[in-house]
Amino acid sequence: MTDPADDTPTPAVPTTGTTPTALPYGTPDTPRLAVRGEARLEVDPEIARIALTVSARGTDRTAALTDLTSRNEAALTLIKSYGDAIEKLETGTFSLTPQLTEKGRHERIRAYHGRVTHTATLNDFTLLGELTSRLADLDLTSVDGPWWALRPDSPAHRAARTQAVHEAVQRAREYAEALGARLDALLEIADLGAENTAPMAAPAMRSFAGYGGATQESAPALDLEPQRQAVYANVNARFTMTRPVL
Repeated sequence: MTDPADDTPTPAVPTTGTTPTALPYGTPDTPRLAVRGEARLEVDPEIARIALTVSARGTDRTAALTDLTSRNEAALTLIKSYGDAIEKLETGTFSLTPQLTEKGRHERIRAYHGRVTHTATLNDFTLLGELTSRLADLDLTSVDGPWWALRPDSPAHRAARTQAVHEAVQRAREYAEALGARLDALLEIADLGAENTAPMAAPAMRSFAGYGGATQESAPALDLEPQRQAVYANVNARFTMTRPVL
């Protein structure tokens, strides 16, 4: 029972002009429809990455560092000789670590181990196998990869997002038609992102050249087949539709 002495005004229903504002979940005359649109595309990769590790070992620190510098320069010169096919070349880590004797009363350095790592990104797959083989043929040099991928601004991402939106509209239209209604207005599209799946690495390649150095005869080029990439997109869309015929 309302207290006659309580003169607190009753909150008014929000209005726009003379028409009450629709509730967030819709009204019988303008029901709200929420759907999800999804897309999954498979496209060819645009780039491939390989990891390169150059090593050196010696009982003298200066000699080990000199050998590492020489081998590293040879590897970088080879990579850069491929010109525009190399989209990016980045150096990762460098280390020169002393190895101590395992036994004895006093710590003694038995050898020095040096290592430099690089990552090369290629956009010409026809040269990938040749470069990989030539790098693996260098003295004390290992190669891992390739890892196939798309560029962040690849048109494939836009195509997936567009397809996801089209699917959301089509799904909403089908729901409305099943009720004898039609879509009236779009209320919201929530982008859940369109991200490339984590690229799956092809079987890793690793080759260590012997201590005697590279052979005089060039190694044959590897035959590498690009791995297709999956691109996903998901959106949530909300619509209003006309009054259903029930």
